[in-house]
Amino acid sequence: MAAQNDKNIILLLAKDPEKGFRLLMARYKEAVYWHIRRIVVSHADAQDATQETFVRVFRSFYQFKGECAFTSWIYRIATNEALRFLSRYRDGRVSLDNANEEINEMMADDYVDYSDLETVKLQKAILALPTKQQLAFNLRYYNELGYDEIAEILGSTPDNVKSNYHIAKEKIIKYMHLNN
Repeated sequence: MAAQNDKNIILLLAKDPEKGFRLLMARYKEAVYWHIRRIVVSHADAQDATQETFVRVFRSFYQFKGECAFTSWIYRIATNEALRFLSRYRDGRVSLDNANEEINEMMADDYVDYSDLETVKLQKAILALPTKQQLAFNLRYYNELGYDEIAEILGSTPDNVKSNYHIAKEKIIKYMHLNN
């Protein structure tokens, strides 16, 4: 079903770019926003990066050759945009010392309910991970993508993604147990 929807979006983008773009936004806006949000943390930053992602998708649509799934291609652009955004404003990695500050910023955000302490601890643990592990974990855990698709998005191999995911998962479990 998703592949059929993507084919419809691709055909409509080619035939009627305005309608195709509306369909693209309807299908992917929320998922891309949350993917980026987990990387950049703040709502305002995620909105900016999401908007730039869709501008890039639209401008580079004719470069899409179908060598990977359309979804993977969009997530790769979104991931690159989020990382580009982070590199402009910080080093792209949050230490445990700064994780509290990042979580407090997220908790103050009206768009997310972080009253659940377990959720806050999970977010702190994820933010403390190195970028590759963070991305592998988020794409697998939240987006429920397979290792092959994540590898396409990250420009990596399925084995590297699987390794990063499992290392991230172990670090998160350890963090969660230590901070009970």
